[in-house]
Formats: sequence, C-alpha cells, structure tokens
Amino acid sequence: MNDDISGDLKLGHLFQAAGLAPDDVAVIRHTLNPGGLKTRADALGPNLLRYTREQGHNNKLGKTPPRIWLNFLATTGRRARFITAFENHGEVPEERTDIWRFFDLRPSPVFSALADRLVIEWTPDTVNWAKSGRTASPMAVVEIADPNSEPFPGFDSLLISYDELQAVVADDRYSQWRTALSSMQGIYLIADAKTGKLYVGKADGAERFLGRWSDYARNGHGGNVALRELAGADASHARHFQFSILRVFSPSAPTAQADAAEAHFKKALLSRQTGHNRN
Repeated sequence: MNDDISGDLKLGHLFQAAGLAPDDVAVIRHTLNPGGLKTRADALGPNLLRYTREQGHNNKLGKTPPRIWLNFLATTGRRARFITAFENHGEVPEERTDIWRFFDLRPSPVFSALADRLVIEWTPDTVNWAKSGRTASPMAVVEIADPNSEPFPGFDSLLISYDELQAVVADDRYSQWRTALSSMQGIYLIADAKTGKLYVGKADGAERFLGRWSDYARNGHGGNVALRELAGADASHARHFQFSILRVFSPSAPTAQADAAEAHFKKALLSRQTGHNRN
C-alpha cells in the first residue's frame, strides 16, 4: 500500500510487517447468530474452524480462495476483533454437495500475537463479510490492546476494591473495562467494609458507570454528602469501599426507569435507614 506519513495505522501496514502479500489474504468478519456461531465461546473455540470451512458455491471468498484467512468477530458498530488465522489447503472435493464446498483449513500462526488484541474498523458495507486482502488493506486499525490486559468479567460479576478502581480508570491493562463501563448506565452499590453500610448510586446520562466511578477514584466521595463527611473525618476512608453493579440499562433507557430502579434498591437494601444514602 502507499506510504503514509500521517501515522494512521492500516491493516495493510500489518500485512507488510508480517510479510503477507495482500493477494494471499482473505479477511472475514464473523457475527454471532442462531444459525452459526451462537456465542463468543463458539467463535473462540473449535467450532470456528468447522463453521468457516463450510462455504456456499457462490461464497464471497471466490472460486479459488486465498491461502490465509484472517478471522475477526464483530463487536460494536463496524468494529471487529481479530480471533485467529487459518491456512487454506484447498477444497476437499469428496465432501462437496449441491449447496456447500468444504475447505481444508488448518490453524495458522499468522497474527497470533494479535489474537483478541487487534481491532479494525470494517467498511460501511458490513453485509459483505469477506474481503480480499487488497480491499481490506485500507481498513483502519483502531486498537492493539496491551497483551497483559485484564478481561472484563461482565457487569454481573464485577466486584472491585477502591484500590482496584484506581487501576480501572487509569491503567492501560483495564481498557476493556473502561470500554464496557462507558457504554452502559445503571445502578451501582458501594459497600463500606469497615462499617457494613451501603450506598446505592445511579450512573446515567453521559456519565455512565465510568464517568461516575472516575469521580470516586479522584476524590473518594464522588460528591455524595455522607461519603464526603467520611472523607472529611478520614481522608483515606475510601480504601474500605468495594464497588459492584446492581442493574444495567442501555444508554437509550428512559430516565424514569433508572430512577425507579435506584429507589427500589435503596428501599430493598435499607440504604437510607442504615446506610450512606441521605435521600
């Protein structure tokens, strides 16, 4: 591809670094669906090879597909994360049916150091799930994650201390966490391990979880009256806090829905009567 002094990193630059000729490469964007790869676990396991080797006669990979198949999994919008590469050793003629062709695909080490780290932005025509290496070369590389990154555990399983919160909002290893926490709004819980008291809070609007929790990481109280009083008496009291999430809402959820959930949890957990909530 043409030299670019702007510093914009394209997929084609990675082809060059790996010694790949674009004409030897196919780039595939998989999506999760009930008729194929149903879950992320499917996409990361042996089902991916079984699923990918089966192609229709008029598939988008062409009559004679290239040698290296780079497999990506669609995430949000047009973004796709690299999973693994397969080497194509050709069609297996004896397996052919009236509808399907089957290819002898084998795991390849190509881009193996970038597995689950490399994220690209697909072209606007996402319905075209396979691209030649030459067509895919201009695709923007939007992320190459830290190889020591911490996987996001899911909203239901999240439970972190105040010290861990400091790392979540600032450390490169937690980039997946920040992406997730900045994408959703909802209701969270702060438990005071020293006193046993609870605080129910709401992260909504543009703040979402990441914005709201960044306030706590910065000053230990997030502007809450009772927590500010604790910080005034002991500036290090926040080290006793642990954070979790009670309910998640999409960014488009009505404000009234989040307000009702916040009121429900305050009532259910008695956080007004025995905790740190003042309203």
